[in-house]
Order: sequence, then structure tokens, then C-alpha cells
Amino acid sequence: MDQTSTLIEHIVEAWTQLQTQQPLVQCITNSVAANYAANVLLAAGSSPAMIDNPFEAESFTTIAAALSINLGTPTNEQMQAMHISAQTAQRTHTPWVLDPVGYGTILKWRSDMVDELLHYNPTVIRGNASEISTLAGNQVESKGVDSTLNSADVYSQAKLLLEHAECIAISGESDFILTKEFDAVIQVNGGSYLQPKVTATGCALGALIAAYCAVATPTIATLAAHTHFAIAGKLAFEQTQMLGHFNVAFMDYIHYLNPDLIQQYADIKILKL
Repeated sequence: MDQTSTLIEHIVEAWTQLQTQQPLVQCITNSVAANYAANVLLAAGSSPAMIDNPFEAESFTTIAAALSINLGTPTNEQMQAMHISAQTAQRTHTPWVLDPVGYGTILKWRSDMVDELLHYNPTVIRGNASEISTLAGNQVESKGVDSTLNSADVYSQAKLLLEHAECIAISGESDFILTKEFDAVIQVNGGSYLQPKVTATGCALGALIAAYCAVATPTIATLAAHTHFAIAGKLAFEQTQMLGHFNVAFMDYIHYLNPDLIQQYADIKILKL
């Protein structure tokens, strides 16, 4: 069995474990994404909890199987909760995902918080190409929180970020996952150009990575979540190109995914780092 086939087998096992364990995932996420991310986690087989205030953060992170932190629309209290939960996750060895939405010089307050959170060693850092490139130290002009770069142009720049995390995930037309474990880049193909037109798909992906991190190694978890999304997006687009219908079909396929579909549609490629 070649390495790609082995990885697909690991993805199937991670999916199976997600259904079996139904891990509890704490999400500190943005107001635009909270409902959608929760529904994606439920559809995928996980259990979401949107606990995002500083008075409950520490106690809840200690019982959560994984943590997802997203800086899309941060409030003062959320910022405090992010700091507490990230610190707690590091102390309790709870896997956690950092999504540095809007990172850059324009949104300095949140970007300073991202820099602080890196000290707590997120398991996975995920974002679009502009966010990851800027976080890696490059000056990039983004369009609000949307990317202006191609993910394929960024993964070589992002290697520096492996000092802070086990995996770096870059979303785009193709997704690229940099993994410290394999010292490689894994390209994930699939999905649809309609996915970025649905609010919070990227944010929900970060939450799903966290869910998979509760049942698999960081590399397999990140790969499984991206493959889950890529297959759901591809099959939803084959069913309908109407955006509203696509959104419903996408959620249906997030729920409907199974080992046969993973084996049939997983499209991954291993590249040199």
C-alpha cells in the first residue's frame, strides 16, 4: 500500500472514531459563525459547546476533548476567555486550533492577541492564504477577512509557523497542510468555488479540525477535516449549483459522509516541504 492509500485509511479510521466518541468541542468563535459551526460539528458527529466567556472558560476547557479559537468578531470578554482557555489547554494537553481571522496590521488588537496565543502552542493553525502569509511575517493586503492570495503560493512561506504548531492548514482552491510529523505538505483537492460564498465555512472547518484532533493525531485530524469538507463540497456542487441549495446539500453531505465516499472521493497528494 502506498503512502497516499495509507493516509486515506487513517482518514477513514479518524471518521469512524469521530462517530464513535462524539467528542465535546469547546468553540470560542465569532458571532457570524457560531450557529453554522455548531451545526457542522453536529452534522459531522461531534458535540459543540459555544462556551466563550471568561467566567466559565477554565473549568470548561478542562472537560472539553478539544478547543477551537476563532478571532472573527472578538469582544473584550471573548478575548479574556481565549487567553484563559488556550492557557488551560496547554496545561491539560488538550488539543486546540487557532484560526487567526483578519490577522494583520489593520486589525491590531486581535492580531496582538494572536501573537500572545501562539505562546500556548496551538495544535493546529488554520486560515486562508493571506492570514497565514501575514502571520508568517509577510506583508499582505487582504480584502477584509478574505484572502487575496492563492494557497499554493503560500505554503513555502508558512513553514516558519511549524515552530508554534504541529500543523499549518491553508484553505483555498486546493488546501495545503504542512505537517511537522511527516515533514511534508499534503495537498487536498476537491470542494467547490461556492464554499467561500457561504458565510462561516472556513470558521466551521477550524472547529471540525478541533473535533478530529480529539480522536486522531494532529496531521490525520487536519487532513481528515479538510477531506471531509472537500468531499462534501464536491458532491454538493454536483447536485446543485444554486447557492442556497448548495449550502443545504453541503451540510447534508457533511452528515452523510461514510467510509465508502472517503475511499472513492478523497483526493490528496503528498509534496515535499
